Amino acid sequence: MQGRVRWLDNVSFLAESGTGHAIVLDGPEESGGRNIGMRPMELLLLGVGGCTSYDIVTILKKSRQAVTDCVAELSAQRADSVPSVFTSIHIHFVVTGRGLKANQVQRAVDLSAEKYCSASLMLRDGGVLMTHDFEILETVT
Repeated sequence: MQGRVRWLDNVSFLAESGTGHAIVLDGPEESGGRNIGMRPMELLLLGVGGCTSYDIVTILKKSRQAVTDCVAELSAQRADSVPSVFTSIHIHFVVTGRGLKANQVQRAVDLSAEKYCSASLMLRDGGVLMTHDFEILETVT
């Protein structure tokens, strides 16, 4: 995996992935930012959400569950001192589908958290308290 981050001005940066995608990163206004992009720690948190959501959707599809939507709602706490690392992250999954089985959704969440989501596992092993829960919504036709 490769990437590149180029300084634009003040505390704004252009982050480019090795696969050719780009996103603007910026700091808070009180640090010279202009609010033109995500904060780097926001991006890290969203990366965890994307990683685990990918796992859950993939696992549910392989289990022949009729999943139609999956939303990961993330909330994180950070240390008050520098470095202001994540101390805890909670992920609430809202999984929508037709006739989804709660035990299958729970299995998908557990497998992602315990085996597959590299981002979550890396943070957990670094001391971040990772918690998860979910709700199931029935697809309305």
